[in-house]
Amino acid sequence: MKRDLLKVVNLTKSFGGVRAVDEVSFEVAEGEFLGLIGPNGSGKTTTVNLITGYVKSDKGKVFFKGKDITGKAPYAIANIGIARSFQMVRPLYQLPAFKNIVVALRSPRVMKEIRGGKYGELDDIAIDLLEDVGFERDSFVPYKLASALPHGYLKRMELARCMALRPDLYILDELFSGMSMSEVAATMFIIEKMKQGGKTVIMIEHRLRELFRVADRVLVLNFGRKIAEGTPKEISESNEVKKAYIGVEVELA
Repeated sequence: MKRDLLKVVNLTKSFGGVRAVDEVSFEVAEGEFLGLIGPNGSGKTTTVNLITGYVKSDKGKVFFKGKDITGKAPYAIANIGIARSFQMVRPLYQLPAFKNIVVALRSPRVMKEIRGGKYGELDDIAIDLLEDVGFERDSFVPYKLASALPHGYLKRMELARCMALRPDLYILDELFSGMSMSEVAATMFIIEKMKQGGKTVIMIEHRLRELFRVADRVLVLNFGRKIAEGTPKEISESNEVKKAYIGVEVELA
């Protein structure tokens, strides 16, 4: 039996009078691919922000590898093995794409493994990672400033930056948003390779058809509360989930 890598207990957060996350609890086992879905405003990103230290919780606990990480700073959480992407991309715009990856490679977590690798070596590793997510290695694209890259490339660069941290847990927040159909298809190939490689992933996504192809289990939030949890098939057949999506243009299967 695989051990739980992440355990979230009664996580709660209010903004003013609005309960954005309301007593949410769940676990993620090693090697599991968890989908996190719900209508807009259901608390998905806030839940991730609480787990990764970008927002402080009002109540509840987060455990990673059995240790309480509640309230730790984002850099500390990244250093212990949780990497996340952002729904709204956050590159270092004035650096070339590959240097964005080098910044991640210079983290204490990675440098312990590289053992003080030189900048030239890190540049090569960064280019390798960008190639892994679909950048054309022999083109000028990896060397372009992030500010000059199209949205689809920036999204994939976010994924490469997560990979650079060599995390134990990936949290991907709407990775496909703003991508073209061809970019989604190419990125799905990468996601499927991650699943086949036994990576542990939490993925927030509105493209349910793609998500359900890879998710082992799906957790559904609505108005900050967990309303359903189960296999993709169980979730797609849930009347409560369908009610939550009324008025939202979505197909559950």
